[in-house]
Amino acid sequence: MKKVEAIIKPFKLDDVREALSEVGIAGMTVSEVKGFGRQKGHTELYRGAEYMVDFLPKVKLEVVVADSEVERCVEAIMETAQTGKIGDGKIFITDIERVIRIRTGEENEDAV
Repeated sequence: MKKVEAIIKPFKLDDVREALSEVGIAGMTVSEVKGFGRQKGHTELYRGAEYMVDFLPKVKLEVVVADSEVERCVEAIMETAQTGKIGDGKIFITDIERVIRIRTGEENEDAV
């Protein structure tokens, strides 16, 4: 099993969620996060004063899928989250050693 984490622009969340549903991904965890990469933040004007915003709002999706579903999951995220502009985000894929559903005690792919 793999954990697919995607950091995307917030306005792309609904599109990505729908795309993942269409390829059979049922569950996910979503967090509102802040960060920066090559964008390096931006400047904003507030009450006549300009100031630097270092951390930009992003959304982090976490999905645990079977090895056979990883590529479909990644492709769905790539196709829907990509705007072609800086700050589109990143996808991280890591191995998951074990999963346990607390309610039933089911493990691994049965728990996902």
